[in-house]
Amino acid sequence: MATISANGIWTAEVRRLARERDAVILAHNYQRPEIQDVADHVGDSLALSRAAARADAGTIVFCGVHFMAETAKILAPDKTVLIPDPRAGCSLADTISADDVRAWKAEHPGAVVVAYVNTSAAVKAEADVCCTSSNAADVVRSVPEDREILFLPDQFLGAHVRRVTGRANMHVWAGECHVHAGIDGATLRARAEASPDAELFIHPECGCATSALYLAGAGAVPAERVRVLSTGGMVDAARRTTARQVLVATETGMLHQLRGANPSTRFEPVNDRAECRYMKMITAEKLLRSLREGVVEISVAPEIAAAARRAVERMVAIGNPSRGGE
Repeated sequence: MATISANGIWTAEVRRLARERDAVILAHNYQRPEIQDVADHVGDSLALSRAAARADAGTIVFCGVHFMAETAKILAPDKTVLIPDPRAGCSLADTISADDVRAWKAEHPGAVVVAYVNTSAAVKAEADVCCTSSNAADVVRSVPEDREILFLPDQFLGAHVRRVTGRANMHVWAGECHVHAGIDGATLRARAEASPDAELFIHPECGCATSALYLAGAGAVPAERVRVLSTGGMVDAARRTTARQVLVATETGMLHQLRGANPSTRFEPVNDRAECRYMKMITAEKLLRSLREGVVEISVAPEIAAAARRAVERMVAIGNPSRGGE
């Protein structure tokens, strides 16, 4: 009789514990492959939070970073939300605090605050409306032209939105994800030149997003080969593409989902060192412990949760974020 592999034993134990705890396991696209494979749902942070809100299970185990688990708790306040390692933070979310937002608003009275979902609950509570990378332009266009906009916290996404909307009175916070910032234009150009037939999937948080559009505009890369996409949008595009090769500019954990969506295409990273140490903090052992011991529970103060929920709900009312979040 064939022996069960160690991974098979672990998977069976995870599923058993999840049933016992009445838990649904959610995993972000950047998680380790084994975490993605055992999860009930895999996707971007907002899609997973929406899955948490719809889930029948009483417990949500969120395999992602801290702000994502907070967002799940905001949208599913009656459920228990666990994160296997609460130290899993986010360099982008950490670039701005609620105090920073309040000070910025004081400098621009009457401005509309648009907060990317990659922010803490406290920051979302100070915002007028949230956005995802796929609907940020629609959210900005929904604001009357005579109103100033404070867009936070990602400078690369903000620059992309300002470029596509032509919005002149939009101020952008100088924040960045350290992983995406490290995927630069020079690296993208070199990879694109070495693979002239490859399509380019570019996350708008990347430092190379502007360079990708410049290369397309200058004719160095055919415009039809350049796709600026959220992580959810990348999965949809992967299923449709007929390209033999796609160069992907985002965190390398994304490749697992893309390769699963289309085994016929070769998906390769623009920068193979673009790995988020926070995303990789959720390990097989930590997931087991979370399910066994019910740790670590996420809580959000009711007044912060209520204000943050309003900002997220306004985003949903403006445009359907189902195409993908961050």
